[in-house]
Amino acid sequence: MDNTLMSLYDYLGHAAGLKLGEEVNKAAQSKNIPPHLRQVDNPKYTGKVMLYPKWFLDEYFGNSKKEDEDELPF
Repeated sequence: MDNTLMSLYDYLGHAAGLKLGEEVNKAAQSKNIPPHLRQVDNPKYTGKVMLYPKWFLDEYFGNSKKEDEDELPF
């Protein structure tokens, strides 16, 4: 399980937007994932961003290896 903390921007490679950010945050809260924040200051955004464990983002976005293994027919 990869506990590396990542923002949605780090994970997706682009800005996620407010709606997706809120949906991911709700899913994290429902799994009792503690909140982590990072201060960001760049030309496009200044403020705090949420960080999530990579395993959670893999699971949320359907990139989990375990999920893929569960789908094997044997």
